[in-house]
Amino acid sequence: MAKHNAANARIKRDYFQYLREARRRDESSIDAVAKAIARFEEVNGHKDFRNFHREQAVAFKRRLDQQTAVRTGKPLSRATVHSTLSALRAFFIWLAGQPGYKSRLSYGDADYFNLPEKEVRIATASREKPVPTLAQVHHVLSVMPTGNAIELRNRALVALAMLTGARDGALASFRLGHIDLVQGRVEQDAREVRTKNAKTFTTWFFPVGGEALAIVQDWCRYLREELLWGDGDPLFPATRLGLGEYGGFVPDGLHRHGWNSAGPIREIFKTAFAAAGLPYFNPHSFRNTLVQLGQRSCATPEEFKAWSQNLGHEHVMTTLTSYGTVPAHRQGELIRGLGATRSRAPVDPATVAQIIAVMEQLPGRN
Repeated sequence: MAKHNAANARIKRDYFQYLREARRRDESSIDAVAKAIARFEEVNGHKDFRNFHREQAVAFKRRLDQQTAVRTGKPLSRATVHSTLSALRAFFIWLAGQPGYKSRLSYGDADYFNLPEKEVRIATASREKPVPTLAQVHHVLSVMPTGNAIELRNRALVALAMLTGARDGALASFRLGHIDLVQGRVEQDAREVRTKNAKTFTTWFFPVGGEALAIVQDWCRYLREELLWGDGDPLFPATRLGLGEYGGFVPDGLHRHGWNSAGPIREIFKTAFAAAGLPYFNPHSFRNTLVQLGQRSCATPEEFKAWSQNLGHEHVMTTLTSYGTVPAHRQGELIRGLGATRSRAPVDPATVAQIIAVMEQLPGRN
């Protein structure tokens, strides 16, 4: 059975270029599309895409139902199947309009990559994700070691993630000049910081309490006064490796450059939470923690709008729909509380007016 098709390789290259330049997809998204297409080609024997028939899509869906995930050994999740088929459907819709293919393919053929509506609902259902509490993060910070520069860096990294909700890519690319301790903010400048969708915005430190702010202040002071580093140096430098006493490489201080990826940051978080006797929470989960804090802390729509902008969201609905789900246990508390007899303060008309004004500015409201 053939394991390569030159014509397929050429048209895939054109499609990936289209996604990159015309659709502005990032490389991780393109990699996921490439994986989906490769999975289809493997099942289909690398037949020329010009010879595609809808029965190939049907057979591929059946094969997906029989495949197992490499990591878990369990059947592929509906979410994985749905994302794979969606990527293939988009590819064949694009393919049906390309010279040399549009006479052989129809747009309707791509619809055979769809899942039944019931399975799509299962695949796209919103499920509650584990979120650390502020008390858990404070506990992690309190037990993290501080015996050397690497350990100080690691603790400051977790503290800043808590103060800002910055994504791991941004954390890996911050420089000393991006943080303003006098004003209590960090500039997420997309020209230098790896932000989502290359968005530039300012994040003011969230009021999380505890020692987080002092930890970050001490770390910046160490970099500037002890190491004599300046604005252009990394806020979280990569680990330098040296030759150990018994051979092999061991951590040996800090490089004067940052990390190229966020992988080391996630490892630091895993180690820190494990040492604190807690389950692992990734850096992104801190954003959910901060949204839940905002829901409890903000008293007006304007305050929550500012909280949302502080996370880099242009629209409040992004915060509410992507991060603002009320945890199941809190949902139960609220519903049970509504049934209890209690006096209620009258609704303030000014507050209602503010809510209406905010809602009218949301996308799709005009």
